[in-house]
Amino acid sequence: MIQSLSHLTSHEAAAALERSPIAVIPFGSVEQHGPHLPNGTDAIAARLVASEVAHRLDALLVPFGPYGITPIHAGHPGTVSLRRSTFEALLTDVCEEMVAMGADRFVFVNWHEGNIAALDAVATDVQHRHPGVTAVAAHACYVAQRLYADQGGELTHGGGLEALAVLAHDPSLVHTERAGDSTRPDKAAAMDAMRRSREVYGYITDVTEIDSDGWYGDPGWATVERAGDFASSVATDIVAQVTAIFELRS
Repeated sequence: MIQSLSHLTSHEAAAALERSPIAVIPFGSVEQHGPHLPNGTDAIAARLVASEVAHRLDALLVPFGPYGITPIHAGHPGTVSLRRSTFEALLTDVCEEMVAMGADRFVFVNWHEGNIAALDAVATDVQHRHPGVTAVAAHACYVAQRLYADQGGELTHGGGLEALAVLAHDPSLVHTERAGDSTRPDKAAAMDAMRRSREVYGYITDVTEIDSDGWYGDPGWATVERAGDFASSVATDIVAQVTAIFELRS
């Protein structure tokens, strides 16, 4: 059974952390995802995977909230972006409270690239302030990209993998018929590859640099059948990596 901090009593939360002092926190965003996916796609995906990760680690699922750092989508209806200072201050407070309750390991399950720098900053600060505490960042969107690549799954904004995540949560929220034909603007894939490079990378400050409509890809690739084991597959892979890091740092 998944144990969410917000659903437990105070005594139950204390008992859960005494048994397993691990806090799993999901991170996404609320931003436009074209005419076919909900604005909360990233938050939905993060929560779905984080719930499975928490279950497998016998950890406490700690809500953070749906909002993330997404200024590149500013001006598109449905987008709500936090300032990085706001996001980091909120997460720092959450982590400090969890440490005070007894948590000594954190797993940040993220599905939004705009959150990465802030997550890195807070994770390292928390570890520095609290010797013995370990924080691990798991970018579920990149794990899914790797796992589904051989099946044709692509991590594009509003594309197949994001549609798959929402299908796994609630098929009624996916309206691929509104998307029309799959779209692949010139340079869109190259722009994504540029910003995701591990070696030399550039930045995108407005999503219209990728596509004038704010999304691209093939959401029709996602099917209910493929979505059946989405959360389980991504979570299983993440847990294996997280466990190895915990063991390394123990």
